[in-house]
Amino acid sequence: MSRIGKLPVHLPQGVTATVGADNVVMVKGPLGQLSQKVDPDIKVSVEGNIITVSRPTDQPRHRSLHGLYRALIHNMVTGVSTGFTIKQELIGVGYRVEVKGQILELALGYSHDIHFMLPSEIKAEAEPVKKGQNPVLVLKSCDKQLLGQVAAKIRSMRAPEPYKGKGIKFVGEQLRRKAGKSAGAK
Repeated sequence: MSRIGKLPVHLPQGVTATVGADNVVMVKGPLGQLSQKVDPDIKVSVEGNIITVSRPTDQPRHRSLHGLYRALIHNMVTGVSTGFTIKQELIGVGYRVEVKGQILELALGYSHDIHFMLPSEIKAEAEPVKKGQNPVLVLKSCDKQLLGQVAAKIRSMRAPEPYKGKGIKFVGEQLRRKAGKSAGAK
């Protein structure tokens, strides 16, 4: 039995879940509503405030889908109840970010500013910059998958380089640094 798949998903206060036609799981909560289509072989049942996921056989395909859909449903429940947050730090001289509604205006050392349109499900804010600190961009959403995809797209605009570490990195991310040239080496 899958160690992840056999765990039940508990619904917190104010969150409801339904399994509709075509095996679509809908989760509603205070922060929004999410839906996920589940493979027809996997059975999802809602009893009271507990969601259970079960599989028909022990085939490798069913075993892998069992844990996958349980994890996706758990992320949906967590998202609509508490939400997800990703913080990104801009490291570099003159690097800055401004949030204007759903548009990010990024200055990343290029000859022009980059304007990035955020999906409507994601809320962004730029933390106020204090002297001696780097600008920090905070992204919030109830959809973990979309949030991670948008954060990765923003990071790819100026990925951290290995010598000085300039670029956009996640707060708490450990970068592998290189030594660079040795001055006295022959």
